[in-house]
Amino acid sequence: MTDTRTCAQCGTVFEPRREHARFCSARCRVAWNRATVGESAAEATALQWSIIAMSDTTSRLPTVRPADRPRAFAVIGEAVWWVTIVDATLVRYHPEAYDGVLGSQDAAERTLIEGTLAGLRFVRNQIGQDVDHVDFVCPRPQADGRDDAIIEWVWKSAPEPCLGSLSPRGQAWERERHRAYQAQLAGHTIGEVFDRAAGFLQQAAGQTTLAPAAHAIP
Repeated sequence: MTDTRTCAQCGTVFEPRREHARFCSARCRVAWNRATVGESAAEATALQWSIIAMSDTTSRLPTVRPADRPRAFAVIGEAVWWVTIVDATLVRYHPEAYDGVLGSQDAAERTLIEGTLAGLRFVRNQIGQDVDHVDFVCPRPQADGRDDAIIEWVWKSAPEPCLGSLSPRGQAWERERHRAYQAQLAGHTIGEVFDRAAGFLQQAAGQTTLAPAAHAIP
């Protein structure tokens, strides 16, 4: 059975091509934005604060002491949360800017970016199902027995989750996210993954009406 949604602007039933799609066409999205200027301004403010929170959280990763495992895993989980929040907001409300920056990358880099973000969505969804952060991250001890900085910790390989409670389209999306996790996160470092994801999202935000604020983020 095909999953469908109702367009928030015209009421047409359509088949979404993206997880957060609300409109059947770009024309409907533009019309909705024009009719809800106040709401759009509120969304822009929310996005701006989300970008600041994402930047602040990812910048704290190198400062967390590896020996403080609870705090280390908490900051990694917070970084996953904010990256996926910003990603979803840009895809939902600023797809032209998002796709424009993505399309400006060469094919290999575009695959890395898309896979990295999809893999982080997989982590977010699994943590939402009470899977622990420890199941995704592998601390790496040095020769002297001390742990590497947490940005050098590595994402673990993950088994495909049980998807029976999801719709057919939901199952397909989650399998794609799992494949992306295995390809672009598993075996790679925490720092590499968040640098790529946050860097792209800040660049995409810089192409929206938030450009001055986005460029001001350190």
